[in-house]
Amino acid sequence: MELAEFMGLRPVPCAGLLLTLTRRCPLSCAHCSTSSTPRGEEPDAGRLLRFAGSFTAADRPEVVLLTGGEPLLLPGLAHELATLVRAAGSRSVLLSGMFFARGGRVPPPVMRAVTAVDHFSASLDAFHEREVPRRDVFRAVRQVRDAGIAVSFHLVGTGPRDPYLADVTTAIRREFADRVPMLVNQVRPVGRAAAWAAAGTQRPAADRALPCAMAAWPVVAFDGAVLACCNQRAVDRRPVPAHLSLGHIAEDDWATVRRRSLSSPVLRMVRAVGPAHLYRRYAPGADASGYCAGCRSLPAHPEVVAGAVRDASGPVGELLDREAARTQADAGPVELVRRHGCPPYADLVALPTPTTGTRSP
Repeated sequence: MELAEFMGLRPVPCAGLLLTLTRRCPLSCAHCSTSSTPRGEEPDAGRLLRFAGSFTAADRPEVVLLTGGEPLLLPGLAHELATLVRAAGSRSVLLSGMFFARGGRVPPPVMRAVTAVDHFSASLDAFHEREVPRRDVFRAVRQVRDAGIAVSFHLVGTGPRDPYLADVTTAIRREFADRVPMLVNQVRPVGRAAAWAAAGTQRPAADRALPCAMAAWPVVAFDGAVLACCNQRAVDRRPVPAHLSLGHIAEDDWATVRRRSLSSPVLRMVRAVGPAHLYRRYAPGADASGYCAGCRSLPAHPEVVAGAVRDASGPVGELLDREAARTQADAGPVELVRRHGCPPYADLVALPTPTTGTRSP
C-alpha cells in the first residue's frame, strides 16, 4: 500500500483508524506533539487486540495506522495487530521515529513487525537527526524496502522556507531515485513544541465552508478512549468534548464506534463544512477562537449544536457527509497535503514508487 493511496482515503469517514500502541518513546525530540517519554502510558494490549479483533470482512476500516509514541517499542504487539487486521481485510501502516536504526541495522524483532504491515513510514527531521543519524535511517529504510514493504518518509520542518526541508527532501530524492514518497508537515505548537512553535494562521474564508478531514478517522488514544479527531489537543483533553467522544475500547467494538461516527449530525457537519462555518451559520456573534479550538468548544455553544442536529440528522445529513468526502477524495492526496501539510512540498506525497517486488494490497 503506497502513501498516496492511504492519504487519498483520509477524508473518507471511517475508512481508517488511528491506533495508539503506546505513549512511550526512547527519544526526546523537542517538537514531539505527544510529549512522549520513556515512561509514558499506553492502552491495555489485550483491549487493543480485542477491539481490532471485532473487525469483520463486512465492517472494518480500510487501513489501520499503528502509531504512538513509538509503536516499535512493542514489536510483538505491532506484529499481532497487523496480522489480526489483515485477516479481516484491513491493511496496516506503521509510523516510527527510527530509534532502533542507530548503526543502520534493523533488529530481528523490529523487522518481523515491520514486514507484517502493508506500509512503513519513517519520521525524519532535524530533531530526530540529533539522536539518530540520517545515514542510519536511510540504511534501515532501504533494508525495509528491500524486504518488499512499501515505504515513505514523514518529514517535519518549521515552515515552507525551512532550509532543513529543502536539504532533506533533496537528499531523499537523490538517495532513493525519486522512488520513495514523502509526507511533509510543519511543526505545530502542541506537546513539547507548545512553548516555542509558531501558531498556524489557517483562517477560513468568510464566504465558504472548509471541511475537516481530520474528523474522518476514529482515534484510539493513550488511555483507550476513542475520539473522532486526531488533533493532539483534542486527543489529550479530558473529559473528551461530547461531540468528539466515540467510546472506549474497554466497552465498545469497531461496529459501535463506526456507527456513532457516521450517525452523529454534529460530526457530519464538521466534516462537511467545518466548525468555523457552523459558528457563522448558527451563532454569528460567537467567538469561535480559531478553527480547531472552535470545534473543541462546540459543547459550550448549544445553539450551534442544536442547529447542526436539526440540519444534519437523517438522510440529508448522511448525503451531505458523503458528498463532502467524495469531493475531497476526488481532489486527491496532493491537494489534501497542500491544505493540511507544508504546501510547497505537497507533490512529494505522490512520488512514483516501484511495484516489482512489493507486496500487493
